[in-house]
Amino acid sequence: MRKTPVTAASRFSRSSRSPRLRAALAAVAVAAAVGSTLAAAPASAAPATSGLAADTTQFKGVNWADPRDNFADDLLQLSGLSTSDSYRQTYAKATRIIAAFRANLGANTVRLPINPYTVNGAYWKSYRGVIDAASDQGFKVIVSYWEGTGDRKDGFIDDEATYWPMWNTVVKAYKNDRRVYFEPMNEPHGYTDTEWADIAAKWLDTYESVPRNRVFVSGAGYNDHVTSVCADPRLKGTYLSLHHYGFWKSYATYDQWVADLKVRIGDCANRTVADEFGAPMTDGLNYNVKTPDNNYINFIQAVTDTFRELKMGSVYWPGLRTDDIYSVQKLVGPVNRPWLETTNQSGADRLAWAWGRGRPVQG
Repeated sequence: MRKTPVTAASRFSRSSRSPRLRAALAAVAVAAAVGSTLAAAPASAAPATSGLAADTTQFKGVNWADPRDNFADDLLQLSGLSTSDSYRQTYAKATRIIAAFRANLGANTVRLPINPYTVNGAYWKSYRGVIDAASDQGFKVIVSYWEGTGDRKDGFIDDEATYWPMWNTVVKAYKNDRRVYFEPMNEPHGYTDTEWADIAAKWLDTYESVPRNRVFVSGAGYNDHVTSVCADPRLKGTYLSLHHYGFWKSYATYDQWVADLKVRIGDCANRTVADEFGAPMTDGLNYNVKTPDNNYINFIQAVTDTFRELKMGSVYWPGLRTDDIYSVQKLVGPVNRPWLETTNQSGADRLAWAWGRGRPVQG
């Protein structure tokens, strides 16, 4: 998640504005820690996942983001929408954008941010138009809590006094909509693995009426490994969400990226959805051709091949975010009747491949 406007230079210089940039600085330490943890306690000891599908291939999706990267201390305004829009206007715009995700990419899932400012006030009535429009078109909707920005962007829940009322409202509204899934927090990197598992368990206990197979428990840290939450018996029956990015390493081969991804998943692929992964889409890279000297091409080819191999669902970051060079879609058309165009067809092709369609990379 990145602050806008995003350029190749700003991606690596604005570490205070992006948790994944901070993660990049600590990538070596993270990889070492994850590797040693897996070696000591393999996730094969994870409990059974009753209520879940045999794999997660049903999730084929994209993130739809605020231009500010969803970290906000005010109302979230998804790209192409306006906080001044009524429910009816929001629903109409969202209907077109969701339809474009399906038409252009073959997506059936969208991941959306929430925060207390958006949910606990008057704007919630309008914002619900996005969730409703997606669900009404048969999309699966992953609703995820994002923390604030500035000093509040620290990997902790900003304020439990507003966090729990937010979830009370969201769960009450959508617990009976089988297409809506709940992700208690995005990238909980302020907590230790154990502390985060405790919070996730508390969320499940608090909302016992929500079926566990409609909850996404984020991997620990920057969602960068799921092995610890997978092994926790209190979290059985939930899906797990993983994040993975090419800029976490300055360069890695295809095989190194495959290995890096698999160590973060352990034996938990049947429960795991990569609900964020991405690479530059607006600078002309061709992801359909093997290019061993390009880190991002190696990354995208490796992870999409691996998602397909392991029968994992995936949700690209971002499907739509204004001024983000990673965005695989861009807004076109009039403001009140938005549509989308694909920014990189080869990137879209790799998504299709990960989702079980299309062709493998050419030599």
